[in-house]
Amino acid sequence: MANIKSAEKRARQAKVRRLRNISTRSAIKTAIRRFEAALTAGDMTAARAALRRTTILLDKAAAKGIIHKNKAARKKSRLAKRLAAVETAS
Repeated sequence: MANIKSAEKRARQAKVRRLRNISTRSAIKTAIRRFEAALTAGDMTAARAALRRTTILLDKAAAKGIIHKNKAARKKSRLAKRLAAVETAS
């Protein structure tokens, strides 16, 4: 446990940030799962909407430093590629 007042405050801040980061990462994973579910169900309208939502969440997380910007770009690219493959197949 920290003995200095500023260190105690930093510990509190780190705890709050950690919980916020976990929440954001969880929201991203949920959005990706919803996109994949819509894609497998064949619901293109819902899949496009879910991809839009996922893209927004990834961009925000990358801007805040929760995930790396290249990771966000890679995930967005792969999801868009999957959507395009399903759309051209049908």
